[in-house]
Amino acid sequence: MTLSNTRIIANYTEQSFDHRPSVCLGKSLPLGHLQKRTVQEKPMQFTDSEQQIVDRFDTDVSRERWRDWKWQLKHCIKDVATFEKLLDYTFPEAKRKDIEATIAKFPMAITPYYLSLIDTDNVENDPIFKQSFPDVRELDIADYDMEDPLHEDADSPVTGITHRYPDRVLFLISNTCAMYCRHCTRKRKVGDVDSIPDREQIKAGLDYIRNAPQVRDVLLSGGDPPLMLSDDYLDGYSQS
Repeated sequence: MTLSNTRIIANYTEQSFDHRPSVCLGKSLPLGHLQKRTVQEKPMQFTDSEQQIVDRFDTDVSRERWRDWKWQLKHCIKDVATFEKLLDYTFPEAKRKDIEATIAKFPMAITPYYLSLIDTDNVENDPIFKQSFPDVRELDIADYDMEDPLHEDADSPVTGITHRYPDRVLFLISNTCAMYCRHCTRKRKVGDVDSIPDREQIKAGLDYIRNAPQVRDVLLSGGDPPLMLSDDYLDGYSQS
């Protein structure tokens, strides 16, 4: 069996960097309005919240750069000081220390675009803030909490592979994301430098799949493989 006979599915979170809604108006137009018209496109502008963040970067940020997903990944906010600077928001000293202690165990990453969605008039009650920003309560581990709530490790014949259903496997090939959701069920691994899959782990996973002829689907996951790994790297899996 080769992986070329197996369907490879990439698991990722799709981010749109232009969240303006499309609007369809339910009006009947005269036939004359159906003729082709030339529309002059206006240059795309920053939203007010985007502009405020862009103005606080140390380098010039064009609209083209802002909409470039690679630029967004490169400029992820990973520490409290950068968050405070770009959002013009200051935490009390005690809370800042709690946040930093949380980040030390469960890393933070927020793209500038996601940061721009936070309501600066009500930062700590904003849902995007709660989804993306560390909370010291993450360090409170109760007796009933589970380290592996989806039991992925229990169904793992080799490191990085979860084989729960006969004809499909989950293959963890990355442990980094554009943004780390605070509710992530894989946060014990995601963003952890000790959990980055190495070549030996990847090879062991590929060997397992080759020797499991019943497997039809391989779900590449992590992390966000399509965003964090190159196309050539991902293509290598289907050619192995």
